[in-house]
Amino acid sequence: MTFPCLAKANVIFSVGGTRTRRRRKAKGDAKKRRLSDEQVRFLEMSFSDERKLASGRKAHLAAAIGLDGKQVAVWFQNRRARHKNKQLEEAYLKLKLEHEAVVIEKCHLENEVLQLKEKLLEAEEEIRKLSWSVNGGNLGSSFSTVSLQPTLGEFGMEEEAELANTDEYDFHNYTMEWTNPYGI
Repeated sequence: MTFPCLAKANVIFSVGGTRTRRRRKAKGDAKKRRLSDEQVRFLEMSFSDERKLASGRKAHLAAAIGLDGKQVAVWFQNRRARHKNKQLEEAYLKLKLEHEAVVIEKCHLENEVLQLKEKLLEAEEEIRKLSWSVNGGNLGSSFSTVSLQPTLGEFGMEEEAELANTDEYDFHNYTMEWTNPYGI
């Protein structure tokens, strides 16, 4: 017994315990045919003008190139899908390049931070050596406050770091000069 309503429907066949889907062809169905180069060029030009396809436009295009309206509609749907995929690929490549550039910049900045930290440690060590030699080994002098500047400066407190770095020795000299203007 045949059922005409199932002529084009997907039918499930069971072969050897596995299920496969096959589409039955109705009698008179033509094989899928490729569009000619001229038809494709015409559809591409029409697609570049407008990506959406209204029913009146579909009928006009189908008549102009000798296709069925359904074929034109399917071609436009497939072309929109290809266009969207191409846009996604281009956006992905652009983002990938931007990401790689940012990663490279991050690496450069991290290397620069490491180099600056090394220089800071070297400078602090040099200050300690100078302080030791100037003070004769006395760690309680005013020069020991110099090591506070990098610590305070790291937290965006540069003004406080400059105040903390004021040498008492220089402060006393200025006071003495101010109180004794004649140098006597």
